[in-house]
Amino acid sequence: MTAVVAPAGVWAQLVGQDHAVDVLSSAARAAAQIVAGEPAPPGAMTHAWLLTGPPGSGRSVAARAFAAALQCITGTGCGQCPGCRTAMHGTHADVRLVIPEGLSISVAEMRALVQAAARRPTTGQWQVVIIEDADRLTEGASNALLKAVEEPPERTVFLLCAPSDHPEDISVTIRSRCRLVTLRTPAAEAIARVLVERDGVDPELAEWAASVCGGHVGRARRLATDDNARKRRAAVLRIPLGLSRPGDVFRCADDLIAAAEADATEESKERDEAEKAELRNAMGGDATGKGVAGAKRAAEAAVKQLEKRQKSRATRTQRDTLDLALVDLAGFYRDVLVAVSGADARYNHPDHAQDIEQAARQWTAESTLKRLEAVLACREAILWNVKPRIAVEAMLTALRHG
Repeated sequence: MTAVVAPAGVWAQLVGQDHAVDVLSSAARAAAQIVAGEPAPPGAMTHAWLLTGPPGSGRSVAARAFAAALQCITGTGCGQCPGCRTAMHGTHADVRLVIPEGLSISVAEMRALVQAAARRPTTGQWQVVIIEDADRLTEGASNALLKAVEEPPERTVFLLCAPSDHPEDISVTIRSRCRLVTLRTPAAEAIARVLVERDGVDPELAEWAASVCGGHVGRARRLATDDNARKRRAAVLRIPLGLSRPGDVFRCADDLIAAAEADATEESKERDEAEKAELRNAMGGDATGKGVAGAKRAAEAAVKQLEKRQKSRATRTQRDTLDLALVDLAGFYRDVLVAVSGADARYNHPDHAQDIEQAARQWTAESTLKRLEAVLACREAILWNVKPRIAVEAMLTALRHG
């Protein structure tokens, strides 16, 4: 049997994605040949890529690794040269990263990005544009991007990340002009190994986090390193068996919303203050002396615009956190269906097997399925901008009654 060789260099960041690493590393080598004026394998390298996969599979990590490999001096993604290091850390002058801070990516933002991407590389080999959450592109933004993808500059590469290539996630016309790379859900063993080796997590804790994260590498790391994240997950999984009285619906709704808000605040607070201070300093808002009144007024106006963007980002973070809680709930009801049916399938929440089996004794398969559908309906309602509290209270009422 041939031994499996772990990916090296920038590719070591990808967990359990051997096929994607093979495709992208081959493309990086072909790109280096193109830059050197040498013949490259036909079709190995192209100007637009679509990286898809379930949440936590590493879409954005794959995009950053590929961008680093394209800027690598050796063309292999060594992970050691200045091109690799700056691209991986987000400081490379020719790698532009778009992370939507609000609920969508606007047409104005995309037009500005396309204009910047048309320039020739300044310090690297390629001009690389990474668009995380490309499924959040508005229709206008998609049209602006399509023009660039249809007629790409010679040395520009677009890397789009989305959950799938379904038309609801990415437009058919953009999809048709991209090469597709599909990532899969990493195995629990691979996630546990990277938590131990890269993050220094205790092996037993790493194995537990990998077993309950649903294949989401970032979630596993957070569960393994953040005690508050573990407490929030435990609180969510107490909900199914904790809805015995009508008042429990509103208590649990309060807990879910408060946890999402706390998570968003915790994640955003330090970053928000640092951004404000940096902006004021850049615009001279903290200066003293004659003639600074105008600068201060301009700085405060810019800060107000920044605060507006930060508020939008916090809303997105809150909804993303709430969605993770709903995914955990959906996983619980799925596990109950597994227990009711007697199927030989692995639980999403093996550490809550006792609660799952208790619920399986109390509920029928039909009532469990109705509860699962209520959770999925809540996720969809929030996606369509229904106020989270209203959607959550409606869901919890349905969960209580079955």
